[in-house]
Amino acid sequence: MKIPVPNPPPLPNIPANARPIADAISDLASEDSIKARIHTIRGVQVMLDRDLAALFGVGTKALNQAVKRNPGRFPERFMFQASEQEAADLRSQIVTSSWGGRRYSPFAFTEHGVIMLASVLRSGTAISVSLRIVEAFVAMRKALASITPLLTRIDAVERRQITDQSRNEERFDTIFKAMDGGDFPPQKVFFDGKHYDAFSFARKLVRKAAKTILLVDPYCDDTTLDILAQKRGSAAATIATTRKTATQCLTPAALAKFNKQNPPLAVKTTSAFHNRFLVLDGADLYHFGASLKDLGRKYCAVTRMSPLFISSILERI
Repeated sequence: MKIPVPNPPPLPNIPANARPIADAISDLASEDSIKARIHTIRGVQVMLDRDLAALFGVGTKALNQAVKRNPGRFPERFMFQASEQEAADLRSQIVTSSWGGRRYSPFAFTEHGVIMLASVLRSGTAISVSLRIVEAFVAMRKALASITPLLTRIDAVERRQITDQSRNEERFDTIFKAMDGGDFPPQKVFFDGKHYDAFSFARKLVRKAAKTILLVDPYCDDTTLDILAQKRGSAAATIATTRKTATQCLTPAALAKFNKQNPPLAVKTTSAFHNRFLVLDGADLYHFGASLKDLGRKYCAVTRMSPLFISSILERI
């Protein structure tokens, strides 16, 4: 986000022979240059001693000596020394050759510390540049404040999604336990406009297979492949569908792309089926009231059937 900073005040009058130095300082004190030198340490926006020294036109050693001569003016809320870990984190973020060779961690100055520093340096340049720095601090605070409500809403949405997903997982685990225990009544799982719940259920069902997955579905598309992509890596998947669907949707290119990441998947063509079936490990049989790609669009159900029907399904593929 581009943070607006008000136009800075002009630098004070400087003799002509010092003009090159003044121009260099003016370039450093530009809006983008100042913003690039503001870091966040310990949850506070700060600037480092070496950056302030460059902006004020003095040496880093001279700047820190001025601070030491006035210890009462720089409490910890104005200035503090970065820890070794904080300094290491800064080194990884800042690409510059001027960092090398320092034997101590840099000192970090808050907005109030910058103002106090300008007063102890007693330099017209330091005072003028400090005003620009303070304006940059203020502008960045305003920008952060403007996006805080948005970040809060995003965080709330993410927390709600995590909670909803956890609830779905618990509900589906209960359903699967009922199915496996024989207590699951026919046509008990219904989906009507609940796309996420329907697809989540289908993906979780696919993950139950340890060895083989057979999907009998006359109508497939990329959504079907997305669901099958959730299978265990060792499970071999087969789709039995119509020749038209295989030609238009499950093309060799689509299968090659799928098998490159989630092998193996094979496609067989058949016109013997109208209903949709899912066979897991050759032992569990499920009937779907809609194609996997259409789950959740309309009122439909999932039914666990007797495995005795599996052999008759396999005979027709």
